[in-house]
Amino acid sequence: MSKISILFILLALLFQGCTSSGNEQHDQTTPADTVTQFVKTEIHHARGFEIKYFKDFKLVNIINPFGGQGDTLQYILQKKGATPTNGYPRAQRIEIPVKSLVAMSSMHIGLLGFLDAEHVLTGLGNLQYVYSPKVIGLINAGKIMEVGRDQGLNDEKVVEMRPDLAMTVGNPGGKMDHYRTLKEAGIPVLINSEWVEQTPLARAEWVKLMAALLDKEELVNEKFAQVASEYERLAALAGKATQKPTVLSGLNTKDAWFMPAGGSFMARFFRDAGADYQWYDTPETGSLPLSFEAVYPFALKADYWLNVGFDSRDTRKSIIAQDARYADFKATQTGRLYSYNRLVSDRGSNDFFESGCVNPHTVLADMIRIFHPDLLPGHQLVYYKQLPE
Repeated sequence: MSKISILFILLALLFQGCTSSGNEQHDQTTPADTVTQFVKTEIHHARGFEIKYFKDFKLVNIINPFGGQGDTLQYILQKKGATPTNGYPRAQRIEIPVKSLVAMSSMHIGLLGFLDAEHVLTGLGNLQYVYSPKVIGLINAGKIMEVGRDQGLNDEKVVEMRPDLAMTVGNPGGKMDHYRTLKEAGIPVLINSEWVEQTPLARAEWVKLMAALLDKEELVNEKFAQVASEYERLAALAGKATQKPTVLSGLNTKDAWFMPAGGSFMARFFRDAGADYQWYDTPETGSLPLSFEAVYPFALKADYWLNVGFDSRDTRKSIIAQDARYADFKATQTGRLYSYNRLVSDRGSNDFFESGCVNPHTVLADMIRIFHPDLLPGHQLVYYKQLPE
């Protein structure tokens, strides 16, 4: 099992919270106040959450947090000393701005880094998989504790730390009663399900949720607008390309070749970078478990092969050593193999899964430089690199 697979298992924790009711559905449609003490941010791309602003509180809705038809989870964000808001009896209350945060995903580190707020972090599920130099410095200074245990959360440790908030990851098929201990201790738990989004900008826009928790809406509005504008400019540039090279993604495993489905964010990256992809028309939003035989005919003639392995030490020869049939691929023979492991630390942590999550314009620029080098001749690859011989 790869390090990334192990990391996902470690970090895909279950969420404890509440079920929705008829009253909650009514609350979700209540119009927000036009007058508020907060700077507002608006959600334009993400579909998994929403933020409504009222005079003295913010209402956050996390929609279908486990990726299917499920409950909407609600959170009331209020300043310290504010009168508790009535009308949302099942919502968890979070005191803002959050000053101490336990996070369970490397993606959460990326959100904090985007807002220059790494200092808020006091706990991580696993200290090994960290790329951010700032966070590593805080770990070395003893300011960030490890709070994971047995592929879950060390409740006793978190209760002892008493952070303002624990942010965890939604897991398909997860239940919402796994954090009863934290709830009884008065520690709110917020589920972050950016993985349900289908586009790179939608995933990155979850940084606005973090901004709402930190009262950094003004900063996120400015910075995210720049990211979105640059992403859209680059996509328009690639859209003018007359030739669209074909692209293959991923590697075969023992059981299947998990190919990005047509509705996935990676397929959207390929499309926006001006590439042709065999599985654009598949309606699924995650991965397609395909047999090697199903992929082989397309793989033989694909111009490029991206996302080839996770190990930063991979080479063309090491890939072929995993399966001799890889040598038959056109991209293997021409050396056009690329993977998102240019920024990998000695710990094995990959910045693609941290800052890459909130810099989709840079990831897109990398892909355009790979597929259409003439369109961005001055761009140096940031997250991707070509596998050496």
